[in-house]
Amino acid sequence: MKKATPFALAVLCLAAAFFTGYWIKSQQAVTAGAPAASSLPPATAAEQSEPDSTDPSFPMSGAIQVSPEKQQLTGMKTDVAAKKPGHWTVRLLGRVAVDDNRIYVINATTDGWITEVLPVVTGTFVRKHQPLGSFYSPEFLTAEQALLFALSNVDRVRTTGRESQAKEDQLTQYGINLQQYKDSLLNLGMGDQQIDELIRKRKYMENIHITSPAAGFVTVRNISLGLRFTKGAELFRVADLSRVWVLMEAYENEEQYLPPGRSAKIVVPQLGKTLEGKVSKTLPLFDTASRTLKVRLEAANPGFVLKPDMFVDVEIPIAYPPAVTVPVDAVLDSGMRKTIFIDRGDGYFQPREVETGRRFGERVEIVKGLEEGERYVVSGNFLLDSESRLKLAATGVYGTLARDPVCKKDVSVRKAEREGRKSIHGGKTFYFSSMACKQQFDSDPVLYAGQGSESHERSTAGSAR
Repeated sequence: MKKATPFALAVLCLAAAFFTGYWIKSQQAVTAGAPAASSLPPATAAEQSEPDSTDPSFPMSGAIQVSPEKQQLTGMKTDVAAKKPGHWTVRLLGRVAVDDNRIYVINATTDGWITEVLPVVTGTFVRKHQPLGSFYSPEFLTAEQALLFALSNVDRVRTTGRESQAKEDQLTQYGINLQQYKDSLLNLGMGDQQIDELIRKRKYMENIHITSPAAGFVTVRNISLGLRFTKGAELFRVADLSRVWVLMEAYENEEQYLPPGRSAKIVVPQLGKTLEGKVSKTLPLFDTASRTLKVRLEAANPGFVLKPDMFVDVEIPIAYPPAVTVPVDAVLDSGMRKTIFIDRGDGYFQPREVETGRRFGERVEIVKGLEEGERYVVSGNFLLDSESRLKLAATGVYGTLARDPVCKKDVSVRKAEREGRKSIHGGKTFYFSSMACKQQFDSDPVLYAGQGSESHERSTAGSAR
C-alpha cells in the first residue's frame, strides 16, 4: 500500500496538468475572438428586445389580438387590397354667366333725346336689326343731306349726255362719295335697314331707330320717352345666350381633373335637363381670398335652358389607371403620418405606415406601404390604434420598421443597421430581413428598387408615440 501511494500521486499530477493546459487554451481562444466582437457597439436593452422579421414573434410586433366576438361587436370589417382601374365623378357647383364675346352694348354716338319707346324691356328676346326705340339728333340731318345730294348727282349724270369715259369716271367718283356718306350714317348709329329706306324714299328721317346688333336677350334698358342723353351713354345691352359660360370654383388639388377640353355634364335639377359642356382653354384664375381656382365651362344652350346667374350642378367623369385604393376611413391620419392596420390572421392586426396619393371621392390611392393581396382593416381601426399604442408603450418597442423590397417583410431598421442587412441604391437606403434577401437585391437592384419599395416605407408598429 505504501508503494502504491507515489504512483497515485503521479497520476493525479498528470491529470491536473492536462486540465490546466486545456483551460489556458480555452481562455486564449476567447481572448483572440474578443477584438472582433468589440468592434460593434454594445446593444442596448431596447435593441436586444427589439423584434425582427427573422424572429418568430416579429409578425405580431405592435399587433393586437381581437376575438371574433369583439370584432363583431365593434363592427370591424376587412378587405383585400387590389390594383384595378376605376371611375369617379367630380361634382361642383356652377353659376351660369353670359359669354363675354356675345355681349353687345348699344351706346349713343351723338347727343340727342328719345322720341319713341317700343315695348322692349329687360329679359325680352329680340331679333337682329329689330327696332328697340327711336331718338332725334341734329347731326343726322347734315349726314342725310349729304347722302341725298350724292344720290341726286348720280341720277343727274346717268340721265344726261352720252356714254363716255368721262361719264363713267364721274359716276365712279360719285359712287365713292355715296359710300362715304352711308358710312357716316352707320357710324352715327343709323341701321342698314333705315339707310336703305332713306335711299329708296329720298326723304329726310327725323327719328333714328335704335336697332339690335344681334339676336339675344335685353339685359340693360336705359331709355324712357323724352330722355335726353349725351354721346357715349349706354342705351341698351343685348346678350346672345345661344352659348353661355358656367363658372365654377375648384380647390387646387382638383385642377388635375379639369384640363382644357375635358367634357362635363351640366345638370339643371329644377328642370330635369342635362347639357354638355367643355372646360375652356383659358387658364383658370386663382382667388387668394377663397383659395380656389375659377374654372370656366363653355356650353351650347339650346332652347335657352340656361339663364344668367342660374345655379347648376356640374359633373365631370374621371377614369383613373390601375391603382391600389382603399376607403378614406381605412387610413388613420395623425398629421405626421398615415396608418392602416394589416390583418395578420388568427385575430391579429398590425399597424403599418403608408403613403397616400390621389383621392377619388371616398377612396384614396395607396402609393407605398400596402401590397396587392394583403388584407387590411376597413372599419373599426380606431379601437385597434388605441390598443396598439398602449401595447407598444408597455413593451418598450420604439424602433422604426422598414419594408423589405425583396421578401416583402417588415424589418427592424436598427437591427438591420447593426447586422449590415442594408443596401444603398439611387440615393435610397433599403433594409432586408435576411442576408439572402439582401444578396438577391444586390444581384439586380434596379428590378426591386423600381417597384417603389423604399427604406422609409415604415410601419407605425415600430414608432409608437
